[in-house]
Amino acid sequence: MPQGVPATVPDDGLTTRQRRNQPVLAVHTGDGKGKSTAAFGMAMRAWNAGLRVAVFQFVKSAKWKVGEESVMQTLGQLHTDTGVGGPVEWHKMGQGWSWLRANSDHTDDHAAAAQAGWAEIARRLDADAHDFYVLDEFTYPLGWGWVDTAEVVDTLARRPGRQHVVITGRRAPQKLVDAADLVTEMRKIAHPMDAGRKGQKGIEW
Repeated sequence: MPQGVPATVPDDGLTTRQRRNQPVLAVHTGDGKGKSTAAFGMAMRAWNAGLRVAVFQFVKSAKWKVGEESVMQTLGQLHTDTGVGGPVEWHKMGQGWSWLRANSDHTDDHAAAAQAGWAEIARRLDADAHDFYVLDEFTYPLGWGWVDTAEVVDTLARRPGRQHVVITGRRAPQKLVDAADLVTEMRKIAHPMDAGRKGQKGIEW
């Protein structure tokens, strides 16, 4: 696609503007590094465009902090203080789900927490609450059967408005891949850990 020009134009009755403004469902999968990193990079672009950004991190501990979280929270505060960019929300699984009570049974049951997290995301999608969603490492609860893939695909297909969704994680279910507009597979060629080197601050987090 040189200069962003599509190779073919579908005969779908839509104008160029209508086609350009369709919401995007993106999936970043594969065994290589960079799936979440790429998604957070897209989130920063969305923030710069003034979109309402929401990040939901599955699987990772609520105590785990990635560098992008600090950056996005800072950008969200900048929006609050100056109006630049867009608002930002960042939620983590388990006790990090801010809408669950601290003493909820969900916080000790990862499967239940994932289900509760998806239920909240589905509610927000139906309410057109955000413009850009990152569902980080969401392929894992789908693959483990904690959240029903068919239900997710159906909910995403009927989401109102122009809500973009990016889902990351290894082994994305085929139903999700088939439903996506943009699918990127990260393939590992080499990794420092293959040589026994541990993760480094500023590289892995």
